[in-house]
Amino acid sequence: MTAPRHILIVDDEPSLLFMLTDRLEAEGYRVDAESDGEAGLARASAEPFDAIVLDGMLPGRDGYDVCQTLRERGISTPVLMLSARGQVVDRVVGLKLGADDYLTKPFDVSELLARLHALLRRSVSPSREAFRFGDVAVDFRRAEVTRSGVPIELTAREFTLLTYFIEHRGATISRDELLNQVWGYNAMPFTRTVDVHVALLRQKLELHPRKPRHLLTVFGLGYKFIA
Repeated sequence: MTAPRHILIVDDEPSLLFMLTDRLEAEGYRVDAESDGEAGLARASAEPFDAIVLDGMLPGRDGYDVCQTLRERGISTPVLMLSARGQVVDRVVGLKLGADDYLTKPFDVSELLARLHALLRRSVSPSREAFRFGDVAVDFRRAEVTRSGVPIELTAREFTLLTYFIEHRGATISRDELLNQVWGYNAMPFTRTVDVHVALLRQKLELHPRKPRHLLTVFGLGYKFIA
């Protein structure tokens, strides 16, 4: 069985948030929810989602700013924007800032489900075409990495490892999991294979390799990638 599609809902209306979460879970989706713009941006930046349902009017940071910031960070997760403002100019602004679709409140949940399904059907994949963190840009389609615009030479294994970290950003990943998923063989006791490759990635991608900001060690557990 394939894993359920993972949806993030960001909306400050408790009743709507509850209703959408309940309905989407009933449809077989895995759902997480946030009620303000800052929390939604942090969540969408730290974890991979298949789609985001994003309210345009949010406390702290509005949905338009959240959407624009996500795109500036290289996060291409499909975004379905919700808004009580139905004017054409608002829809145009939302789409220009990076939203993939726009739905005006109040709406029928069946229409939201249909639009969400269409976004998921035509989206490239959760792995993204491109991703940016710090001064590093990753182009998955071309298998290229640059830092401050300067090409960085990664081996095939290093690029695969970096891709796995990005796809699972925010999660603590054990050395055994990395060996199984990136190298494709069962982990052997005392192996330093993963540690060596992580150290090499830090040397190439971190501004201060001995004090990394992105490829973090979780002592006793493994590693974590933070964008």
